[in-house]
Amino acid sequence: MAITKEDILKALSYVEEPDLGKDLVTLNMVEDVQVDGKNVSFTVILTTPACPLKDMIRNACVRAIHTMVDKDAEVTVNMTSRVTTARTDNASVVGGVKNIIAVASGKGGVGKSTVTSNLAIALAETGARVGLIDADIFGPSMPTMFGVEEERPRMIQGDHGKNYIVPVEKYGVKMMSIGFLTPADGAVIWRGPMASSALKQFISDVDWGDLDYLLIDLPPGTSDIHLTMVQALPVTGAVIVTTPQKVALADAMKGLQMFRQPQINVPVLGVVENMAYFTPAELPENKYYIFGEGGGKALADKYEVPLLGQIPLVQSIRENGDAGTPVVLQNDSPASGVFRELAQAVAQQVSVRNATLGKTQPVEIKS
Repeated sequence: MAITKEDILKALSYVEEPDLGKDLVTLNMVEDVQVDGKNVSFTVILTTPACPLKDMIRNACVRAIHTMVDKDAEVTVNMTSRVTTARTDNASVVGGVKNIIAVASGKGGVGKSTVTSNLAIALAETGARVGLIDADIFGPSMPTMFGVEEERPRMIQGDHGKNYIVPVEKYGVKMMSIGFLTPADGAVIWRGPMASSALKQFISDVDWGDLDYLLIDLPPGTSDIHLTMVQALPVTGAVIVTTPQKVALADAMKGLQMFRQPQINVPVLGVVENMAYFTPAELPENKYYIFGEGGGKALADKYEVPLLGQIPLVQSIRENGDAGTPVVLQNDSPASGVFRELAQAVAQQVSVRNATLGKTQPVEIKS
């Protein structure tokens, strides 16, 4: 009996997307089904190019065809991606951005900017279109971490004669920072409203174009900047960065709770535990928990959110950050693999959030 497209779709309706809990056909993830005798091909559209379950889904599709249609069929599964979004606002602000991810911490010194820079590059390496706002107005670090301290953004004229800033781009990441607009050795001495105004400019006056993910590297704590962000942007979710020791966890807890306040209500995508353990270069298999063990997992478990990753304390992460070549670019470093796994976990949680939670929109905070 000849194989038909209907046979293929029926078989694939038994293949479940593990994260979303529904089958590929119901989720409209199957396109371009072609049948030529026993040669079968189709395209599976993943929800992110960073999907960690790609091979599992591919194998399940082939197995379904062989089991339910024809065990001798030659099956070709083409894998592509279309990043999902849950935006419902009128898209008048950063309208081409599908997902906005806030990266926050309760206190300084936990390596939040290091995590953000490597995460952004790791997402871009998968083929995603990525942007990054350095929202730490008083302590910008992205120009240094990307090795672009001397870069200055240019201006272009957009529709209706309005001028837009063109973000600086490196390693496949578009970025904007106050560090591009002020002297490297100068201090930014502004009151809170001025800092908030600068962030608003980074949002509305920058030509971000089309992006799958826009990461916002927030300053420590819970301040005007955080409130400005959630009021100005439909934030998809927040990533909380902490270190294992008690003092960092206490502050990270406050940062996490801020996003869960009823008047803000931004989903927390998960927790990243930075400096989770020390691994000497000469003993790559050894782990020394010099700041304590399991603190990030305890925080994630307490608030029932995923532990997205545990980043080791290794010298190369610091050295590469100082040199403007984030460690994720170094394929021979074990730390680069950790950041790539983190990117997969974050992208995975964004897809789950978009499929299972309500639409994103800016929040209204009444004073």
